[in-house]
Amino acid sequence: MGDPRLLERAQPVERFDTPELHALLADMDDTMRALDGAGLAAPQIGVSLQVAVFGVEANPRYPDAEPIPHTVLINPVLTPVGTEMEEGWEGCLSVPGMRGLVPRYRHLRYQGRDPYGRPIDRTVSGFHARVVQHECDHLVGILYPMRIRDLRNFGFNEELFPGQNLQDE
Repeated sequence: MGDPRLLERAQPVERFDTPELHALLADMDDTMRALDGAGLAAPQIGVSLQVAVFGVEANPRYPDAEPIPHTVLINPVLTPVGTEMEEGWEGCLSVPGMRGLVPRYRHLRYQGRDPYGRPIDRTVSGFHARVVQHECDHLVGILYPMRIRDLRNFGFNEELFPGQNLQDE
């Protein structure tokens, strides 16, 4: 947090299935998996492109989370399905050591492209919808603390959750 690149709107990807795009995706996947993350957006590693990766299988950081298929989402468009919102605790590699209670749409449709330019169109809910919204916020220059309604629900992991060894998402 504080790096101006995280506050900028990322550029759309114009060319798919290129060696450069595949190298970026490999780097993002390696970074996300090494940190047991649920997702990562290209601006978090200093690349201003509309690319997000996410997915959760058996993840020690999210033992109760429903599985989310590994997804590469390029040039995403998010559309809330309904108006129902829910608050949930979020952390982020770009805001290390902290958590905040963030409102997100409960149901969401997301569209975009895969690495080969093929269309993606899914309607999801719950944790899957939260992860997509969090990662796609990075592509438009929004960090999760900007969405917190009450800053009393934002703080350091060890203060909010004493005795729990939380890592960043």
